[in-house]
Amino acid sequence: MDNITITEAKKIAQKEREVQLKKAYKLIAAGVVVRDPQRLDIRGTLVCGKGVEIDINVVFEGDVLLEDGVIIGANCILRNCKIGKDTQINPFSLVEEAIIGEKSFVGPYGRLRPGTRIGNSVQIGNFVEIKNSNIASRCRINHLSFLGDADLAENVTIGAGTITCNHDGIGVNRTTIEEGAYIGSGCNLVAPLKVNANSTIASGSTITEDVAGDTLTIARSRQVEIKNWKGPKSRK
Repeated sequence: MDNITITEAKKIAQKEREVQLKKAYKLIAAGVVVRDPQRLDIRGTLVCGKGVEIDINVVFEGDVLLEDGVIIGANCILRNCKIGKDTQINPFSLVEEAIIGEKSFVGPYGRLRPGTRIGNSVQIGNFVEIKNSNIASRCRINHLSFLGDADLAENVTIGAGTITCNHDGIGVNRTTIEEGAYIGSGCNLVAPLKVNANSTIASGSTITEDVAGDTLTIARSRQVEIKNWKGPKSRK
């Protein structure tokens, strides 16, 4: 593209803003709550149900469906996704090529990557990233975790800082966690792996073998205490 004058650039920017404002006003006329039409970008097709609310600096790309009662927090990006009834996407979250069920929430600072399917009444909290995974209803993944290529049955709890180690340097492997399992904080689940129903994995464990149902599994080094420790020697 050839260089243009500042005046011409302003006209182009104003025209784009006019297009975006027209889309925002159309949403408002249909009953959508748009907090600031000046700070909304729709770069594709956005379909909204009843009672939808959209905060400031939200970007929609591709085909996005927001069902009744959905709330989108500030500074979110949604790309080719479907958000179920009464679900809330909290501020600074990215949802791309994912489907989320009803009465769930994501974020703040959540990231749902392509291929992710979230059920109903699921909690996806702050700084949680999910990739190509199926998360069934009533699961809780609330803090600082990564789930990649995982299949979670209903009512699974994932503790803070827990990750699925899905890549072995050559290929990608899946992790399966059955209903009612409880994974403590700071665990490494090394795929391929199956965690059976109603099992508990103790915090800080690295799990490399399948876990039996209705058991407590601990896989970490024994704590050692050294008496009369003087600390690091000072260097002169």
